[in-house]
Amino acid sequence: MPTAEPNRSDHRGDAYDHIEPWFEKLSALAADDPHREPLREQIIRTCLPLAEHIARRFAGRGEDLADLQQIATVGLVLAVDRFDVTRGSTFVSFAVPTVMGEVRRHFRDHTWAVRVPRRTKEIQLSIGPAVEKLTQRLSRMPTAREIAEELRVDLLEVTQALIAGNAYKADSLDATLRTEEAGTGVAAVDTLGAEEPCYRLLEDAMVVRPLIAKLPERERAVLAMRFYQHMTQNQIAERLGVSQMQISRILSATLAKLRKQALAESPAPPDRQRPPRAAAARAARARGVEPRPVRSRSRSRDRRREREHSLR
Repeated sequence: MPTAEPNRSDHRGDAYDHIEPWFEKLSALAADDPHREPLREQIIRTCLPLAEHIARRFAGRGEDLADLQQIATVGLVLAVDRFDVTRGSTFVSFAVPTVMGEVRRHFRDHTWAVRVPRRTKEIQLSIGPAVEKLTQRLSRMPTAREIAEELRVDLLEVTQALIAGNAYKADSLDATLRTEEAGTGVAAVDTLGAEEPCYRLLEDAMVVRPLIAKLPERERAVLAMRFYQHMTQNQIAERLGVSQMQISRILSATLAKLRKQALAESPAPPDRQRPPRAAAARAARARGVEPRPVRSRSRSRDRRREREHSLR
């Protein structure tokens, strides 16, 4: 069993080209063999520079280099324990994707989903301990202003940090959202872009509200009982002491009146709106054109009839 690291100066290629014999000896040792653990640790120590090199490749992305080196070391240990020398591949070809996968998994699960300023990250991390301290002191949840005073930072920075906390981890659109019914769910992507029907009802209600206010009291009462109290026509007729046919006629006439008034009060489309005559005249004069005098239709019609009568 080797007791020293391989001489890396003896080969110009990869410094770990000749480490596979160590794995052959490691796989030949039983799990309870006293020589197994020292050999395993020696392999890990020899390959630590590989993990540190991979960690440096991910530096500058908002994570401390020492933390990345620890994560890469964990990936290296996993690679050493999982490597099967009987497959004929080199350890480096197996270890590099294993270590990189572990570092990437750390970024995916434990870092921010979007880019956030470092100052905002620092404040966001200090908000949690401050909230716990203030909650014990005040016997209630602190406000954002109280948190800002505790941390001695600006209120706007605390607000931005609280909002940025929601960007720490992004949810997948393929994730299944829980519903009220047990055992059922819907994909998050299926809930996007759907038109909320209540918006249209709210718009319609805002349009007809002033028109309903102008209706006679009896018609307003019938509409309220039918559409707000959800009463049937027979129930309305019994309450008012009239026949169901009369209620049906009142509803039909009232709804037709509201529809006509609502359409009449709707603004015309921009292409159908004609400018006022005074504005059109001013625009014509600005172009150097004298506007033609406007004659009423009734006067023009009377003159045309007079000419026709004289020709007879």
